[in-house]
Amino acid sequence: METKKLLLTVAMLFGMAPFSIFNVQAQVGEYRNTLAIGVNGGVALNKVSFDPTIKQSYHQGFTGGLTIRYTSEKYFKMLCAVQAEVNFSQMGWKENIETSSDTYSRTVNYIQVPFLARLGFGKEVKGVMGFLVLGPQVGFYLNDSAKRSGEWSDATLDLRPNHVVEQYDLKVQRKFEYGLTGGLGMEINTRRAGHFLLEGRYYFGLSGMFNDGKADPFGRSANGAIVAKVSYLFDVLKTK
Repeated sequence: METKKLLLTVAMLFGMAPFSIFNVQAQVGEYRNTLAIGVNGGVALNKVSFDPTIKQSYHQGFTGGLTIRYTSEKYFKMLCAVQAEVNFSQMGWKENIETSSDTYSRTVNYIQVPFLARLGFGKEVKGVMGFLVLGPQVGFYLNDSAKRSGEWSDATLDLRPNHVVEQYDLKVQRKFEYGLTGGLGMEINTRRAGHFLLEGRYYFGLSGMFNDGKADPFGRSANGAIVAKVSYLFDVLKTK
């Protein structure tokens, strides 16, 4: 008899456990179901990490496109969301040539797609919110163009540091790139007008635009960009 009572008690406890866990989770995390879409635009300051090194200043280009964001939960004071973008971005590099009057820059155009985890802190409905984004990014090469001026003679080319000149006539060989991106920003939320965002990011490329085998001139040729952008989003689906 005592054994039956013990087994019944254990069964009741296990039966109640899922409901207890659910109740705890409900108290910790508040459900959200908000979908927002919009546009973004800004400037990308890019350098290419070459090995052997090429001295550069930042190449300035446009970046902008479409943004979609889904908010799923408020966990304690953090608003948890995932975000994806499809952007046209002008990467590339601008050389600092100190041995002659030669100048050179190349603009490399990509379609870039970041997949971001997003944590927001602050006013959700009306007011200011700070946020953090972090995640992988992939890019698809479109085309490129170069600008050069100066003498561009054999004499000036011979004065290049370490005699590194292969990049000038080398076509982009890898049409797919990938890396990591992350940043911080501020969002102004309104009830009816939507969401206005200002943010800064850094993109660290893990793949190069040129081949990096033993017989190739560069062991590394990856993009690295500082990005500043503004965005506007509006809700198409919102938690009631």
